[in-house]
Amino acid sequence: MNPSYKKGVRNEYRSMRLLESVGYFCIRSAGSHSPFDIVGISRGGIALVQCKSGAWPTPAELETIRAIPVPDHTTKFIHRWDHRATLPVVKEIGSET
Repeated sequence: MNPSYKKGVRNEYRSMRLLESVGYFCIRSAGSHSPFDIVGISRGGIALVQCKSGAWPTPAELETIRAIPVPDHTTKFIHRWDHRATLPVVKEIGSET
């Protein structure tokens, strides 16, 4: 397993723990080649999360994320983990931004 893959997996689990701490049940979509790394489900809705280690998604990746139709009460997020950060920088991705 290469170091950048390990770092990405570690950060995905860190994002899952954050979501779980606020009441989400989380599923990691490892190996699915999905635009989202984590699906979080709670009574309040669904969170779809793309995790990044250090860099924001490319414009093409953002367009793919924006274009995916989702049900009501679903929010799309980017969690960007900077080197040695204890929390991610979180950005909500809407269809218009």
